[in-house]
Amino acid sequence: NGAQGRILYVLWQEDGVPIKIISEKSGLAITSLTTMLERMEKNGLISRKTDEADKRKTLLFLTDKAKELKEAYDSVSNEMGNIYYRDFTDKEILQFEEYLNRIRVNLEEWSDI
Repeated sequence: NGAQGRILYVLWQEDGVPIKIISEKSGLAITSLTTMLERMEKNGLISRKTDEADKRKTLLFLTDKAKELKEAYDSVSNEMGNIYYRDFTDKEILQFEEYLNRIRVNLEEWSDI
């Protein structure tokens, strides 16, 4: 489902992160994550390990099964990008991506307030 996809996306960027980071980067509440993470673990997508440096933290790791899903995700994302940017010039694509990056930076700065 969409929420599990957001969790996987965060872990594809950085594996072995605490639940709190998953919550922040996915926009999902920790209370919502608990059940989803249990389901994902039962489905063989993630594993949990206690952080050796801080025993209070649980770190989440991708399984090989979840890592293999990234290839399919990238393929679909590339195809969607091709559809989305059809008939755009390279210059238009770069300009649009610059705008999106500025929006992302603004949102990140706003969320730090």
